[in-house]
Amino acid sequence: MSESLYIPESATKVEKYEAILPQIEALITGEPDLYANLANISAALKEAFDFFWVGFYLVKENQLVLGPFQGPIACTRISLGKGVCGTAWQEGKTILVPDVDTFPGHIACSSASKSEIVVPVFKGGLVAMVLDVDSDQLDDFDEVDQEYLEKLMGVLGSQL
Repeated sequence: MSESLYIPESATKVEKYEAILPQIEALITGEPDLYANLANISAALKEAFDFFWVGFYLVKENQLVLGPFQGPIACTRISLGKGVCGTAWQEGKTILVPDVDTFPGHIACSSASKSEIVVPVFKGGLVAMVLDVDSDQLDDFDEVDQEYLEKLMGVLGSQL
């Protein structure tokens, strides 16, 4: 696949996800370098949806460590159970937060972040990393984002 992304103009959120997910899957299929794939996934999601911040935290030595991302600088390490990312890792499930200021223990890497969704990626039944997506708008994520981001992270996890 070429390194370009077709994003339909004036499409609904569902239509955008339906258009870009197969393109992302084609882009990462057959590419063995994890960091290249994570970088391209981050860039594609940022380009398609103009998210404030999108990127990955990888489980390393019992911490989440910052991986490839798109957006402003970010927290480098997150402990198990801390913030939205650490909680998603600990619980092994997607966490959708309409207002980060109401999430107990939220880690404010950027005060501009208002809502967040974190999706775990599994390898061998364990969380290997999390996809973290932040918006500078309140209540910007919903079940549509959860459904499609979980599908995409399932594809990524199957290639680990």
